[in-house]
Amino acid sequence: MLTISGLTKAFGGRTLFADVSLQVSRRDRIGLVGPNGAGKTTLFSLILRNQSPDEGEITFERNTTVGYLPQETAPVADETVLELATAISPEFVRMRRQVLAWDAGHPGEADFHDNAHDRFNELGGYQLEARAKKILAGLGFREVDFHRPAREMSGGWVMRAHLARLLVQEPGLLMLDEPTNHLDLEALLWVQDYLKNYPGAILMISHDREFLNQLVGSIVEIRLVRLIRYRGNYDDYLQQRDANEAQLLAAYKNQQREIGRLMEFVVRFRAKNTKATQAQAKLKQIERMEKIEAPVSDEKQIAFSFPQPRRSGLKVITLESIRHAYGDNVVYRGMNFQAQRGQRIVLVGPNGAGKSTLLKLLAGVLPVQAGSRALGHNVKAGYYSQNRVDTLRTELTVLEEALDTPQRVTEQFVRTVLGCFLFRGDDVFKTVNVLSGGEKSRLALVKLLLDPPNLILMDEPTTHLDIPSIDALAAALDQYEGTLIFISHDVYFIRALANHVVHVSGGQLTHYPGGYQYYLDKTAATSERAGLTADARGGVSPSQTSIRGRGVATNQPGTAASRPSQGRKEQKRLEAGQRQARSRDRKAQQEIVRRLEHEIAELEARQAELTAELEKPETYEKSGAALQINRELTSVMESLKRLTAEWESAASKLAKAETS
Repeated sequence: MLTISGLTKAFGGRTLFADVSLQVSRRDRIGLVGPNGAGKTTLFSLILRNQSPDEGEITFERNTTVGYLPQETAPVADETVLELATAISPEFVRMRRQVLAWDAGHPGEADFHDNAHDRFNELGGYQLEARAKKILAGLGFREVDFHRPAREMSGGWVMRAHLARLLVQEPGLLMLDEPTNHLDLEALLWVQDYLKNYPGAILMISHDREFLNQLVGSIVEIRLVRLIRYRGNYDDYLQQRDANEAQLLAAYKNQQREIGRLMEFVVRFRAKNTKATQAQAKLKQIERMEKIEAPVSDEKQIAFSFPQPRRSGLKVITLESIRHAYGDNVVYRGMNFQAQRGQRIVLVGPNGAGKSTLLKLLAGVLPVQAGSRALGHNVKAGYYSQNRVDTLRTELTVLEEALDTPQRVTEQFVRTVLGCFLFRGDDVFKTVNVLSGGEKSRLALVKLLLDPPNLILMDEPTTHLDIPSIDALAAALDQYEGTLIFISHDVYFIRALANHVVHVSGGQLTHYPGGYQYYLDKTAATSERAGLTADARGGVSPSQTSIRGRGVATNQPGTAASRPSQGRKEQKRLEAGQRQARSRDRKAQQEIVRRLEHEIAELEARQAELTAELEKPETYEKSGAALQINRELTSVMESLKRLTAEWESAASKLAKAETS
């Protein structure tokens, strides 16, 4: 379907690709990964022929159709949402307008009507329109939105409409650049399920680990100007890459040891007449070796931890009898919410349910229209907006914006923190308005670090971050001892952090005192009970909704089910005890893993020191020094092997503890 051969591309003296090749076949599912700036979007641009390669060629099979969803913006004119979703070709758009004009009683607007209906039906006709409506609904559009002008909607909704158009069109090769950026969790899960049965090939760039794991059959990594293909999903790719690097590192070290052994002989005996010929032969042996290059990573990763905040009171924040409306649209009426110290709460629910509104009410960004908002003792809140520009001043430089903090900090300290987030050298003098989405996200994190709160409120914190940065953020928040309330569509991120789920729907909040899997299990069980009740009655109760596996069934206030029995209280007590026991086990296992990682890091550092000593010519001038270093190096490597095995076992146990 798609063949890339001998492709080379450079920008401003920097080579992105050097003599790379790639084959994409029908029904391939390929994830394109690599650090920011590696050239992922540039490769897409070359495939789409928006740019030309310096060398090599890109060819398609005859009649291959290509559909592309850009990362940020896509054009929109005067069409409605439904017209945009059905704009699969200029001809279909023209035929649809002619047919609709005739059906509306305006035949003068429908030229060549005799052929219009036939051709319209050949292109898919009304069946295609019905399919577009189904896809739009899956992406979160309401029926009243179908005939709204697309330009009236936000950029995120326009991107959803363009995604709908591509799914309706079904091109042979579907190219997606960060398709999950503009989706909420429910829309993302719908797209994920839909793409599993997509009839064509998919080539995607994504920073959503779970999305890649669910969909792709191979990963293509852009690394050090090469394209490296791995079979399997993202987790498989990580394992294979680590194994390959370990093998390469072992081969490199073995070769270096062999070179060191040969050089020891050369240094010792080349001055002796009886051994000079042998010494010269060993030098030539070294020269003839095909040298193995040491593995080098080109990934720049953020490295940070949140400073532990001062301890707050048990009750961190409380909302009571909240009413909030946008004009005539009442989002909340009599809503209550409370968060306690140490909770990590994720807000989930359909788009438009009020999750971001709830987060803004908690942050104090939106004023309380009716009811009350109260912060607990010693509570200081920090808000991380979905729209980073909301909290950043675009006219300032990166350094000026970072220095604008209530804390008394030196420029040197701020620049050190910025360096941890990859703002290095002259990068700190860029103005905020020229930063990429990922850079703005990192700067917003810097602002939180420089003025650490004990209540962090985050709206889609992983958007625009690459996978290593998401991992770093999740790890830092996992060690954070304050209270966290967040919204995210990244299932991996949610699973890594949440210990409490709040489902928001129809102005009602339903609490699930456990992690994301607990929420899924509970809602699935509720849905099954609802289905059994409906079967017994011959229909579905109007007070219940059921979306198996991820939906929620809610009981109306005042029903028998809403009055917890003593048995249910006892069950909740037992479940709470089990969760606490699992939490203790998880923390103990985390400590074991951290200890082993620390010991391994020390041994690896010592290994590097010993290897460096063996590379020094003066080492071989001291009698027995090289032999002693080699003995210690062997001992260090054996200890590394043993501790690595212990770490793998401990990490496996920790993974099980975190998913239980």
